[in-house]
Amino acid sequence: MKTEFILKKLVVGVSILLLSASCETEDIFPALELSASDTNLSEASGTLTISATLNAAATQQITVPLAISGTATQSSDYSVSASEIIIDKGSESGSITLTGLQDENVEGVETLVVRLGYVQNVLVLSVTEIEISVLDDDSDSDADGVLDAADSCPNEAGEIENNGCPWLGFLINEVHYDPASDLSGDANADGVRSANDDEFIEFFNSGPELDLSGYTVSDAAEVRHTFPAGTIVPKNGVLVLFGGGSPNGDFGNAIVQTANGFDSRLNLNNSGDSITVTDPSVNVLLTYSSQDTGINHGSNQSISRSPDLTGDFILHSDAAEASGTLFSPGTRLDGSSF
Repeated sequence: MKTEFILKKLVVGVSILLLSASCETEDIFPALELSASDTNLSEASGTLTISATLNAAATQQITVPLAISGTATQSSDYSVSASEIIIDKGSESGSITLTGLQDENVEGVETLVVRLGYVQNVLVLSVTEIEISVLDDDSDSDADGVLDAADSCPNEAGEIENNGCPWLGFLINEVHYDPASDLSGDANADGVRSANDDEFIEFFNSGPELDLSGYTVSDAAEVRHTFPAGTIVPKNGVLVLFGGGSPNGDFGNAIVQTANGFDSRLNLNNSGDSITVTDPSVNVLLTYSSQDTGINHGSNQSISRSPDLTGDFILHSDAAEASGTLFSPGTRLDGSSF
């Protein structure tokens, strides 16, 4: 009886030990992200890569199977270097290559859908499907005179001079009515925070080239600036008008000017103010009203379109691309040039 009791205790002890070891060695799988280097593939020998990326180095070789479908036909419209992505042990990523194949058929824009298959030993927390447009260089889907393979907007009629995209015209992309009260409000980067000098208006000219000589900028009360002779904004060019000071920097290679009108400042009213640009004959080119946006312009930061150029106006720091920054005169929200 004593021996039997000892054996039972031994079995229970070993079971508890094995259970404990199992809990302590449970695997924590890395997260997997699927991405593409582009979402357009030209049939004229265009290439793009599909990548699978882990958030940590692989502890063993990982095979990422892919399923490819869509209206584009493999071996006719495109080729693929492999049907699966291999992430080697010790690596964090792997990729395959898609290559467009030239033909003389008028096919228009076709689609290619890459789907992620089942992957062992990883957690998939993001994109599992990527759609790619295969652009036919023998066709012009939107009939704008730019073949799809060279058209930056293949599904929207635009202008030949603008790579097949429509002109957006002359617009305001960002305004700054209320610089923060400390040095973080130094938008013109001259080393001094000023309630007036650090106000600014960011203009974008989609095209064509625009001569602003003699045009004026007014708020609700006065003419605040007259563009000097020779102020020519090129296609896809940017002009930043600061309230004053000595702007320091290239501001994305934008044209930079400071207000030269009444009191040599913009004097934009935080509680509500308008901006009007008129030509020398007092014809209105564009207007902006802070009240129309429904946004508090006294928020110690600028108001910007998001996405840039085409989006609605929001607080600068609320735009995902801005990463919390308060302004971006002359550049996109993320600080890159237009």
